[in-house]
Amino acid sequence: MSNRELAYKWLGRRAYEPVWQELSARADAVAKGVGEEVIFACEHEPVYTTGRRGIDNRLGEELPAPVVHSDRGGEMTFHGPGQIMLYPIINLRSREIGVKQYVYLLEESCIQLLKELGIEAKRNCGFPGVWTEQGKIAALGVRVTRGVAFHGMALNVNIDPKWFAAINPCGLQLGVVSISDFTTPLPPLELAERWQFYFQSLV
Repeated sequence: MSNRELAYKWLGRRAYEPVWQELSARADAVAKGVGEEVIFACEHEPVYTTGRRGIDNRLGEELPAPVVHSDRGGEMTFHGPGQIMLYPIINLRSREIGVKQYVYLLEESCIQLLKELGIEAKRNCGFPGVWTEQGKIAALGVRVTRGVAFHGMALNVNIDPKWFAAINPCGLQLGVVSISDFTTPLPPLELAERWQFYFQSLV
């Protein structure tokens, strides 16, 4: 763990594209040495996003929310109400953290949070994200440029299953689950605060 604590900010519910622009701008500033590392957390308005490879895994012609083609890793997924986004903007190069190690730490922070809530979760070898026996509970997609990581991770809190029913979000037979399938969730603001605490304890 580094002794450099990251700033943290809860953004509330925001549209995806303005947040993406904010992430990109901050990552660029950090890479240039003129911006501080930070963890943003938020909920998004309903949106489907694809990663750099542009993999479109919709199951039908129409989707019930707009599609944004982003520069993160990963396939198409859904973001929206009932889901918390954790967006660390962190200088991996200066912290001497490899990309695979960073992905592991992101996943581990989520696993530790879920353990606190009494939910047993784990990694699924070869498939980024966090999983329970009942299905995928958190998705991950990051981008690293000039040694700085941004984008991040999405944790399903009490998301409406209809959004994921329109896509194949993980390429496996297991479906998508939320914290609310196991226990009564804490408010998003409190969950995000606890999650970023676990993440900071690891980096």
